[in-house]
Amino acid sequence: MGKVIITCAVTGSAHTPTMSDALPITPEQIAEQSIEAAMAGAAILHLHARVPEDGRPTGDPHVYARFLPVIKQRTDAVVNVTTGGAATMPVEERLAAAAKFKPELCSLNMGSINFAFFPAAKRINTWKHGWERDYVVNSDDYIFRNTFRDIEKILATMDEAGTKFEHECYDLGHLYNLAHFVDRGLVRQPFFIQMIFGILGGIGADLENLFVMKEAADRLFGRGSYQWSVLAAGRHQMPFLTQAALMGGHVRVGLEDSLFIERGVLAVSNAQQVQKIVRILEEMGHEPATPSEAREMLGLKGRDRVEF
Repeated sequence: MGKVIITCAVTGSAHTPTMSDALPITPEQIAEQSIEAAMAGAAILHLHARVPEDGRPTGDPHVYARFLPVIKQRTDAVVNVTTGGAATMPVEERLAAAAKFKPELCSLNMGSINFAFFPAAKRINTWKHGWERDYVVNSDDYIFRNTFRDIEKILATMDEAGTKFEHECYDLGHLYNLAHFVDRGLVRQPFFIQMIFGILGGIGADLENLFVMKEAADRLFGRGSYQWSVLAAGRHQMPFLTQAALMGGHVRVGLEDSLFIERGVLAVSNAQQVQKIVRILEEMGHEPATPSEAREMLGLKGRDRVEF
């Protein structure tokens, strides 16, 4: 049985502070939860930043600078800096931190979608911060822009830095977009596909869709020629990850993707989700990959070549 790369997406941008007290907001909280997740078995840490005072998503490199060096000093984990940021950000803001710090890995969204999480507002009566309600409610009007020009700009900028990509595919067409860039020689093997299920606006969280996405990727790129991982939003998280591991894929957990540890029970930390998926993997005879093994599988440049 192969080694499975566990990614932990620590805070994201869709969930807001009111939704969970466990969601890390400040640089200190993001660093602490990232380190704990790495100690629990996460080989990759997928990182966003937030305004420390109220938890709003931000692309400000000065905020990233308060936690990236701490994480590097205290873990060996691969640091993956988002270029997705938030659906409300222009691409320049989303790219700023990755361009400055030149991590081993960054995320790259492979197409535009409606990106909506407004149904969550129905469950909340009182908000901690003034910005949260409008941000969530207005997501029924968000277009998460990732045009071919945007994608090519991020590819060119980060390729110069030697950074590789977590190619985030929210729908079947995004795999074809990735194939377009592979055909043009702008994406080279080995590459890392993150298949995303259950975001309102993307492909639904039906297990049949996992097989559809995997078969399409095999058809486009050749079976065994790429690395692939799965994340699923909310209650779909653990069932999808279990199936992905059975199929030979890697997995992603974290409070960005789900605030819960089981039905109706909020997770107390990112590490708790990592610990749960480690137990599931071990029961199936799999072993979590170390950061060094993840680097080898993904062809990463190494932590000594980042700029933080």
